[in-house]
Amino acid sequence: MSRYRIPAVFIRGGTSKGIFFHRRDLPDEGPERDSIFLNIMGSPDPYQRQLNGMGGGISSLSKVVIIEPSERDDADIDFAFAQVAVDKPQVVYTNTCGNLSSAVGPFAVEEGLVQSVDGETRVRVYNTNTSKIYHARFNVADGQAVESGSFEIPGVAGTGAKIRLDFLDPGGAITGNLLPSGATVDEVTVPGLGIIEASFVDATNAIIFVDASTLGRDATEQPDELEADKAFMAKLDEIRRLCGVQMGMADRPEDVGLGSPKIALVAAPNEFKMLTGETIYPDQHDIMVRVVSMERIHRAVTLTTSMCLATACQIEGSIPHRVATSLGDSNGTRIGNPSGVLPVQADVAHHEDGTWRSKIVTVYRTQHRLMEGWVYPVC
Repeated sequence: MSRYRIPAVFIRGGTSKGIFFHRRDLPDEGPERDSIFLNIMGSPDPYQRQLNGMGGGISSLSKVVIIEPSERDDADIDFAFAQVAVDKPQVVYTNTCGNLSSAVGPFAVEEGLVQSVDGETRVRVYNTNTSKIYHARFNVADGQAVESGSFEIPGVAGTGAKIRLDFLDPGGAITGNLLPSGATVDEVTVPGLGIIEASFVDATNAIIFVDASTLGRDATEQPDELEADKAFMAKLDEIRRLCGVQMGMADRPEDVGLGSPKIALVAAPNEFKMLTGETIYPDQHDIMVRVVSMERIHRAVTLTTSMCLATACQIEGSIPHRVATSLGDSNGTRIGNPSGVLPVQADVAHHEDGTWRSKIVTVYRTQHRLMEGWVYPVC
């Protein structure tokens, strides 16, 4: 008896890894598809290792990408993202993955979904999760995306070919508004803490920004250190869910989704150690962040969070604007995170009527096609 198998490609994009599928090879969206994704990733796993699947035990290594040609005039391909929970039987489609976005264009070229010529290629991508467009620019040689290069990104060992990602008009990707509540700072009543301040910003993803000092932290902590404090992690999730209601993303805290909104602690630049042990000094970055992704502290910073943070730093009155030492220049806002420093360029406009608009956010990533073949869900 032959095993059930599905064609797939395993790719690292930025600081994430995921399984890439053609839409044509999958059942329609629904319980059957979700079951396949959970199965091939090895979820749910109470040991949080996903040994019986392709996942790696953390949110950045438990992801699925679905690609198909687009019928839109302004896009070449459609890209859907699925975040697979590690220890829960849950597949989340409410947000996108900025890191794996870097591998979508190269996948489309190498799978023959778009035509390309040698040299720089632009692939226009429509993300179905956010209903937003981004452009991926990268070099192609002999019909394949160039992977070798000298560009290095925090959190990834070695170097690769630079990929430019331009996210067009990313404001309101999740909630419909760059500032979901209309305010740059909101007050949130938290049991046991009282009233705290938070900034709700939605640019490529909906993020809750809280000054780390509000919760007795300084954002220099290592991810394992924060995760070891179970009471603190539970309080962070409680705050996240309360803010999600205030942002209009659910009627009750218990109904706020697992993947979005995310919550991030920010602080002014300070000396801290990377996961590698290397020291980062205050003059090397403009703002520090520690972000929660799927109930875990991210080992770098999710790319959508970094893009949203760079945008928030330019919105006067927001918490990130208060603590950042720079509003970004031609080199972008330098974001200190557990894996190093990530520069992000954001173009934000303030209109006479008092509204803000995120016009474009630009980031640079690398990607590497790791393996191609089939995955074997257990039937």
